[in-house]
Amino acid sequence: MTGAAEPAAGAEEAEPGEGPKLEAALEAILLVVDEPVAEVTLAQVLERPTHEVALALRGLAAEYTAAGRGFDLREVAGGWRFYTRAACAPLVERFVRDGQQTRLTQAALETLAVVAYRQPVSRSRVAAVRGVNSDGVMRTLVARGLVEEAGTDPESQAVLYRTSSYFLERLGLRDLSELPELAPFLPDDVENLEETTK
Repeated sequence: MTGAAEPAAGAEEAEPGEGPKLEAALEAILLVVDEPVAEVTLAQVLERPTHEVALALRGLAAEYTAAGRGFDLREVAGGWRFYTRAACAPLVERFVRDGQQTRLTQAALETLAVVAYRQPVSRSRVAAVRGVNSDGVMRTLVARGLVEEAGTDPESQAVLYRTSSYFLERLGLRDLSELPELAPFLPDDVENLEETTK
């Protein structure tokens, strides 16, 4: 018996000198990324056509889903990344949490919602919508990477804020158009409500 490992039955190997198969190369790269990677970036690194990379990524995602794997390959925030499958998330959370849980406060969630739906928006506009000063909460959201600066208002010179790609990634969204509509959650007389709060 030799010390070399035998290939698994049915495993396909690349020809000598050719390097790994496209799917294996994609898995290896995606295993080490900490943010979604765009198809074009993967194509450049692997020196393959973008349409081949896109097809391989979608094939891998379908394969993992069909096999019921504990992880999922998803396209979010303009790129691809591995995620824990939803059914396994509670187990991973229990393993990772280590007794500590850092959740956003109600104030942070409200502020994040205002930024998400009104972006780009200044701190003063967020405060006007919420009815309270939001400077500290905004600093927290920036520090956590959920919100980022988006330039300045040409009239007031106030710093404007928008949600980050990390925000999209954490919510599992491809872009802001996937945010749920607010209309079903608003009161029927929203126009009168705005008038009374001014």
